[in-house]
Parts: sequence; C-alpha cells; structure tokens
Amino acid sequence: MDLFEYQARELFAKHDVPVLAGEVIDTPEAARAVAERLGGRAVVKAQVKTGGRGKAGGVKLAADPDDAVAKAEAILGMDIKGHTVHKVMLAQTADIAEEYYVSFLLDRANRTFLAMASVEGGMDIEEVAATKPEALAKIPVDPIDGVTEAKAREIVEAARFPSEVADQVAEVLVKLWNVFVKEDALLVEVNPLVKTTDGAVLALDGKVSLDANAEFRQPEHERFEDKAAANPLEAAAKAKGLNYVKLEGGNVGIIGNGAGLVMSTLDVVAYAGEKHGGAKPANFLDIGGGASAEVMANGLEIILGDPDVKSVFVNVFGGITACDAVANGIVQALDLLSSRGENVTKPLVVRLDGNNAELGRKILTDAGHPLVEQVTTMDGAAERAAELAAK
Repeated sequence: MDLFEYQARELFAKHDVPVLAGEVIDTPEAARAVAERLGGRAVVKAQVKTGGRGKAGGVKLAADPDDAVAKAEAILGMDIKGHTVHKVMLAQTADIAEEYYVSFLLDRANRTFLAMASVEGGMDIEEVAATKPEALAKIPVDPIDGVTEAKAREIVEAARFPSEVADQVAEVLVKLWNVFVKEDALLVEVNPLVKTTDGAVLALDGKVSLDANAEFRQPEHERFEDKAAANPLEAAAKAKGLNYVKLEGGNVGIIGNGAGLVMSTLDVVAYAGEKHGGAKPANFLDIGGGASAEVMANGLEIILGDPDVKSVFVNVFGGITACDAVANGIVQALDLLSSRGENVTKPLVVRLDGNNAELGRKILTDAGHPLVEQVTTMDGAAERAAELAAK
C-alpha cells in the first residue's frame, strides 16, 4: 500500500524523524487558516501517489494566506500523470542550503534490504541515478543486524555526506530504519533530505510503501487506505477475505484454487482469446487451497458483479479443496443472486478435476442450471469461455 506524503510524514513523526509541521486540506478556502497557523508563508503540495509533482506544477510556494488560497485552488483538481489531486498539504517553509536523498527498500533480486543515499537529491534524482550511478551509494543491509549507528555511518561515508551533517544524517538513517522495520514497510524514501541554512537536517518529503501481507500485524494501517480511489470490486472482495485483483481490458472472469493454477489459467485464456476476438482474463481470483462452498459463492458473486465480465471460467483441481464443495458453492451463488432478483445472464464454464470431481460434476448436472457448462479439460474450458465472451 503506497501512502500519500502527509501519511508518510505522520509515520516519520511517530518515529522521531525530523519533519516540519503541515496540514492537509481539500478545499481552497481552508488554506487561509492553515497558512496563518503555519506563520503566513507555506509550501502547497499536491497529494498524489506519483512522483514528478514539482515539475508538473503540483508544488508551489505561497507568500501569505491569500496566496495560499490561490495556490491551493490552482493545484486542487490538477491531473498529474493520470492522478487527480483531491487534497493538498500546506507545510512550513524551510531555507534550504543543500538537498540529499536517502531510502531503504526491499531488494528482491538479492533477497536482502538495501540502503541508497546521495548528496545530489531533489527533483532530478532519477536522472542522477541514470547518468551518474557513482553518485548514488547502494549499501546492502543485513536483515538481522539492521541499521545500527555503525551501519548508518557506513552509509553516510559511502554517499560522501559533508562532515558537518554526517552525525545528523546518521541519526536520521537509524530513525528511518525504525520506520521501515516497525511499520512493515517495503520502501521508505526521503527526497529531499535537506540541510537548512542554520545547519539543521530535515525530511522535507517522504514516500512510504507498506507491506499489505503484514496487515495482521498492523491493524492501525487500515486508516491509511484510500477507500475513495479503491476499485469497488477489489474492496468488496477484500471485505469477504478473497484474494482478488481486477485486470484492465479483460472480459473472462477467472476463479481457481491456488495462485499457480490461477496464473496458468490466465495464460491459457489469453492464448485461447487470440482466436476469439481478443478475449482476455478480467481478473485474478484465488479461492485458496481449502475453499468452502461459501467462499466459492462469494467469489462468484464478486465476478458476476463485474460489468466487464462476459463469461466466467471456474477452474478447480481438487486437492485440499473438494470439488463437491466448489459445485455446491456455484449452485448456492446462483440461487442467492436469483433470490435477490438479480438477473444472472453470464455463462459459466466449469472444469473440475481431482478430489471428489465426479461428485462435483454430478451436483452441477443435477442442478441443471442453463448458464453452467462443464468441460473436462483446462484447454477446452478456456477455449469455450473465450468463445462465449466473444459472443
């Protein structure tokens, strides 16, 4: 889960990373009172989950409260790389002498953590990394040892921070590591980390990505979710405890048990769709290895509620999951939707194999639902689902 800047700053402050005061607003009129509380001058910053805000005009300096209103009005509603600005943050200003860059992230390729730091921070850090890689220090961080004071000084020396800020930067790095570990983050980034004209080191901007797999340890992170921007189908699936991802441009709903099988199903459907009008998978939905009839019914209800879906492919290889439970879930879901007065018109292609497959097929046959077709092979079922979607 990516955070807005103001949310990242909240976590920074929680772990004593030095930040300046700021407030978030969603109307231009509210900017006046905030600017007054911040001393008159303020930086007005678009709150969107993408980089390049400054170059896009999403960060402006307001000279006084009246100017803050004007700047907020200019930024609210902007489109920045496909993201509409619904909120802006007003923050205290700082007299900047130098801009730096620091971050911690999960290095998946090397299966460890990585610290990155540069004394050439700011808006052009991506260009620095691409054209002057020697200016961006990359230091592996052992997950057991973490970032001690000694490790922080190693990072500071590798990035060649000036001696007059070395102690402060090292202290900030230790605190940022606390954010990274204690908040179960995948990325913690400060750009810029600045030295002010009076010698203080401050985090003026922040980017944090939290590990969604750690939600069970971090229930308080729920407040950071951008529910207004969430896909309603994904939100409904999450509420039901389903592992669901909406895919753009697809029209074949996919349900399977086990991530590997579902991913294979996506590939098979995409391949079959090349012969049937470009039919594509509309989603990823894994009902898990021990799915009950209720879980199957919940999954089917979510997918049938997607207006993009024209057909549904249920692909189950029964192991822990029993095929008769899957079949009962399909029947229950169709009965439930019918009882609500919802007219189900999308055909279902079902392939059952493995544990209790014969019983599952018999349940579907006895139910005799006109929209349910059974196909014995995965390739054949994918072909049929793509054909029905194309029609």
